Amino acid sequence: MLSTSAFAAEENQEQQASADNEFEVIEVRGILGSLKAASLIKRTDGRIVDAIVAEDIGKLPDNNIAEALQRITGVSINSDFGVGDSVSIRGLPQNRVELNGRSTVGDSRDGISLQDYPSSFLKTVEVVKSPTADMIEGALGGTVSLKTVRPLELDKLTAAMSLDAEYADKTENVAPIFSGSIGDNWDLGDAGSFGAIAMISYQDREIRQDEHSSRVKPQDIEINGEPGNTPSGNAIVRDEHSIEQYVENRERTALALSLQWAPESGNGMVYLDLSGTKRSGEQSGNSILGVVGSLSTDANTTQDANGVNNYTLTNEFAIPKAYSDFRDTESFSNALGAEWNLTDSIKISGEIAIASSESVRPDSEFTLRPIEKSTYEASGGVDLVNHLYDGAFSQIGNQLPSIIHSDPTAFTDPQNLALRTFKTEDRLTDNEETAVRFDIEMFEPLNVSWLSKVKAGVRATNRDFEYEQYKVEIKDIYKNAFNNSDGSQATIWTDDYNEVFPDSFTVMSHDNSFDQLGQSGQNDLLTFLTYNGLSDASNTFDQLQTLLAGTNLATTGSLADNKEFQESAYRNVVEDTAAIYVSAYLDFDYITAIVGGRYVTTDLESSVYLNGEKITGENDYSDFLPSINATYNYSEDTLFRFAAAKVMRRADFNQLSPAFDVNNDMTGATQGSIDLEPYRATQYDLSVEHYFGEGNVLSFAVFYKDVESFLSNESSCVADSGTVTGQNVTQWNQVCQLDTAGVSQSNMVYSDATDYPVDADGFAHVENLRDQGLTGIDTVKNINGENGTVNGFEVGYQQFFTSLPGAFSGLGINANYTYADSEQPNGNPLLDISKNTYNIQLFWEYEGVSTRLAYNYRDSFLDTENEKRVENINSTGSIAEEGTVYGNNYRDDRGQLDFSASWDINENFTLVGSATNLTGEPSIYLSELGGAWKYTEADRRYSLGIRAKF
Repeated sequence: MLSTSAFAAEENQEQQASADNEFEVIEVRGILGSLKAASLIKRTDGRIVDAIVAEDIGKLPDNNIAEALQRITGVSINSDFGVGDSVSIRGLPQNRVELNGRSTVGDSRDGISLQDYPSSFLKTVEVVKSPTADMIEGALGGTVSLKTVRPLELDKLTAAMSLDAEYADKTENVAPIFSGSIGDNWDLGDAGSFGAIAMISYQDREIRQDEHSSRVKPQDIEINGEPGNTPSGNAIVRDEHSIEQYVENRERTALALSLQWAPESGNGMVYLDLSGTKRSGEQSGNSILGVVGSLSTDANTTQDANGVNNYTLTNEFAIPKAYSDFRDTESFSNALGAEWNLTDSIKISGEIAIASSESVRPDSEFTLRPIEKSTYEASGGVDLVNHLYDGAFSQIGNQLPSIIHSDPTAFTDPQNLALRTFKTEDRLTDNEETAVRFDIEMFEPLNVSWLSKVKAGVRATNRDFEYEQYKVEIKDIYKNAFNNSDGSQATIWTDDYNEVFPDSFTVMSHDNSFDQLGQSGQNDLLTFLTYNGLSDASNTFDQLQTLLAGTNLATTGSLADNKEFQESAYRNVVEDTAAIYVSAYLDFDYITAIVGGRYVTTDLESSVYLNGEKITGENDYSDFLPSINATYNYSEDTLFRFAAAKVMRRADFNQLSPAFDVNNDMTGATQGSIDLEPYRATQYDLSVEHYFGEGNVLSFAVFYKDVESFLSNESSCVADSGTVTGQNVTQWNQVCQLDTAGVSQSNMVYSDATDYPVDADGFAHVENLRDQGLTGIDTVKNINGENGTVNGFEVGYQQFFTSLPGAFSGLGINANYTYADSEQPNGNPLLDISKNTYNIQLFWEYEGVSTRLAYNYRDSFLDTENEKRVENINSTGSIAEEGTVYGNNYRDDRGQLDFSASWDINENFTLVGSATNLTGEPSIYLSELGGAWKYTEADRRYSLGIRAKF
């Protein structure tokens, strides 16, 4: 192989310079120029890299960074309300998001959410899959590197602007998206040159997500004389049907300013980067849940892949909730840095960077209880009786089920819905990092011909993460409120509330509900009575104060005055790291390599409150992370690459805190540990890349990751005195039970459907245990487990058909396929990793007109483990036994089609349009047996706008 003719390293370096010039001067225009520049970055980088290059100033191919990244080989995304939010690289979500080579900060260790940073600010986005020693540690899958334009890269005064109107088809809302930038640089003569770029972005949108789910559980019953159709012979029964519909209002404003100065000699430069993002908004909505109920079958009852179909649940009752979850986040990333050429062969650089994210999330809910007012009044204000109904269930395929109630007013009659619980929590997160680095590069040191460069450096960081929670809860008003004067029951119904505060409760029915799935028939859960004032939780609290005056639940003071600090939820993690690295750049004509090592130490302090006192635990560890990236230039157009590295990823801050984070109904909790070691992995990559024509490329890569010290979970049933009065046991078969009151235990005991086939009997049994203090909190604790693996291969293909005649010369294709196989210690695949993922982009660009049709597909993947509403099912359909894998929740296969087009009106103005999720594809969730239990769908989004560049 060494004897084969090869592409010389000098020419490779010239190509790198050419690549820098091509995209840094911002002369890239259109789809063709963007993909050519991305191909050149991939070809000339010494690492295994894929890139996206802006088609022009402020124009990444997609309006969302994550949605643009899903076009890259080996990358899949997660969405929030149908909007791209985060990425997995080769199936691993533990990645870094960097801005100009430094950390970004969000609410966790993952960095800023990719929907919080404007794509219009970026010139390139790179996904680095094989690290080098100079790269910041912390990525298991890869590093997402966001890069902005530098002022001195501009060759003249440049301004750009875009204004789009985005239409969401569920909310039928039109929202503005604006971005603008202006930059220039000036020759100051002897004082050198100075440049500045200012950018602004604003977005305001309203979108919706519809969700239907059912609890699925095995039962040892026959359907029309036949056993259940699971391998164990059990039938899968779906009950506790729920519909949740949320509307999100999201407003985002982002600002960036970049200043740069260079001396007249050109021997260096100094820069100051300032960027900040403010996001605010609300997710408000409703959860409509039917509970209890006993299965009633008839001759029409059948079984299909999803379980029992065409049946009735008798004696159900409703639990309606109104939700409001605000999010107000301010984040920034600021840096002051410089680089200087001390001599022709020595360059030094340094930077101090400060990144911060502060978020406040007031989370409120208002719950009702179906209590019959007529029965209460007839009993003289004594009997509180649930308003019951029968619910007939039927489903066609995977359409939204038909659910018809014997009482069609079960969710709308104000005289059957009493006030239950009002709760509001403020969740405050403050996450800050200060980082200092210093680097030195020596070119051709020691006059050794094969050593082209040595690069070394140090980096130190301080991270301070703090989470606080404040809570007000007025619980079970319908049964806990009594008049102080005579001790009588003081139950309040929604019509009583409306009498004092008119129009506080209104009947809601959303337009376009589940229009992507389609509906099997009438569904009574889609129309409901709801409280509509939670956007102002303080006002709701004041209203309740008025209604509860003169009762034992009366309060004084404002909402803020009544919020209590939640000691058990508090966590504070302080993390100090120090790293030193060295890399050698080797050049043996046909073979080039980057070989290096990074040594990093981590010192942790984690603080929580215990019995009113703040206590702190400590942990420290160190890692040596060697890496090699080698490239063999087989010919002028064909490259072979090999890479190997050790990588590490520290546990998230919540996982490092022993804080006891309990859910709202006090049935489950999570708990971390300061003693957790980080994820550690050894990875190998082998690839071949063949370039031909203008920007055309065919590539193939094989990858393998061995993940050591994998984090896993262990569960225990924790005794807590608060469960006796505060635990909700409606979902009785998911409440763990104690052998001895007040004593926690590691063995998990539940009541199940075999013992109590009638829900009401199971509920009564577990309620009695709770009242005796014999129920606990199912607490999941993170621990270091065994190892897991990820392996697979990638194929990429890109070609422009410029040799075709006339308008056909504008045709092109970009396609890729990734196969990934994984296994973790419990036998499950890794979360969020599809075995098969592929992307196809067909585009056409000719004489100022361009169109792009992009299809993204990924097959089924494990979304969550120990899922609450499928927790009873294992692979045979048996009731899960200790030691079995159960509660697996899979996301079904899904493909999404997106479209975009543009027309250059003239040299300065371009008309643009796009459609996201053009065919309206929902997401379907499956149990271990493959039956669907949850469906979600979000808006199709259409945008039309204009871009200008001067």
